[in-house]
Amino acid sequence: ALFQDDVKRMFAYSSVAQIGFITLGISFVTEAGLTAAMTHLFNHAIMKAGIFMLLGGVMFRLASVKLEDMAGIGRKMPFTMGGIVILGLGLIGTPGTSGFISKWWIVLAALEKDQWWLVALILVASLITMLYVGRIVEVAYFREPSAKAASVREAPLAMLIPAYVLVAATIYFGLDTNWSVGLAQQAAADLLAGLY
Repeated sequence: ALFQDDVKRMFAYSSVAQIGFITLGISFVTEAGLTAAMTHLFNHAIMKAGIFMLLGGVMFRLASVKLEDMAGIGRKMPFTMGGIVILGLGLIGTPGTSGFISKWWIVLAALEKDQWWLVALILVASLITMLYVGRIVEVAYFREPSAKAASVREAPLAMLIPAYVLVAATIYFGLDTNWSVGLAQQAAADLLAGLY
C-alpha cells in the first residue's frame, strides 16, 4: 500500500492488513479475540465502503484516482476529501473512530494472552497505515492543483450523501459501542459456548 500511486489500489492493499487483524482476533479463540475480529469486520466494512464510494466521486469528477492527478483536490472537493480523511483516520485507529474500538479490542485480546510483541506489531501496522493515508492528505491539501484537478468541482450530492452515512457511522460507532461491540460480544460468547 505504501508504494502505490493508484489510491484505489492503495486501499485495496490496505485491506490485506485489516483482514490480518481480523484473522489475528479469531486466532486467539477467546471471547475478547472473537469480539475484536467481529467488531473489526463490521467497522472495516463501513470504513472501506465509504472510502471507495468517495473515491468513486473523485473518479467521476477527475477521471483518475492517481496520486499525481489528485494534487490540490482537497480544495476543489472538500467534502469528498474530508470524508476520505475521516475514514482514513478510522483505518489508522484514531480515538473517536470505530477503527480505534476495533484495534483496542485486538490489543486487549493480545494482552489477555500475554502477547506483548503482537501489541507492538499492531502499533507498527497502524503507523504504516498513517504513512499511506498521510501521503493522500499531503497530495490533496499541500500541493498546488494538478492540471486535471484545476477545473474539478465537488462530487454530486447523490454520491456524497450515502458515503457520508458511512462517515457518520464511523464516528458514531467510535463513540457508542453498545450495538457493535455488544452484539459481537454476545456472538463470541455463543460461539465459544458451542465449542466447549
